Amino acid sequence: MKKVLFMTVCLAVFASSITKAQTCLDNKKLTKLDAQYENALRTGDTKFLDNLLAPEFSWVHNLASLKESKTQLLARLRKPEEQAKERRSHDIVFHRLGNTAVLQGLSSVDKWNPDGKTFRTSRYQFMRTYVEQHGECKLLAVQTMKVWSSEGD
Repeated sequence: MKKVLFMTVCLAVFASSITKAQTCLDNKKLTKLDAQYENALRTGDTKFLDNLLAPEFSWVHNLASLKESKTQLLARLRKPEEQAKERRSHDIVFHRLGNTAVLQGLSSVDKWNPDGKTFRTSRYQFMRTYVEQHGECKLLAVQTMKVWSSEGD
């Protein structure tokens, strides 16, 4: 009886470790997915974003100066002038609890000036909240705050 109980516990622990290893909320997998998110924002890849963003998605921008839903963000990104020259995240910290993970860090965004030849850079502190649903990671919420700009604002 003790052997059966021991084997059952061992199998449960093993199955749990396999499930955790295969989750999309693994630090490396999620960081890679988040880089794809940044690239999709840069290029206006609304097909990728439509799949990644949860239906309840919400983005609170700099000091709540703008709030966007999934529909509003996808509509904005269809405008070529909204696409950045470059986006890159750095200094990323990973936090996880259950089926939720938060990435926190800095994002540097280069946007073209109206002359189309020069660009300006802004740096934002961000928090992005991902939730695992049915084996897929969905981006539920983003909050950003500008911490620096080459424009001096």
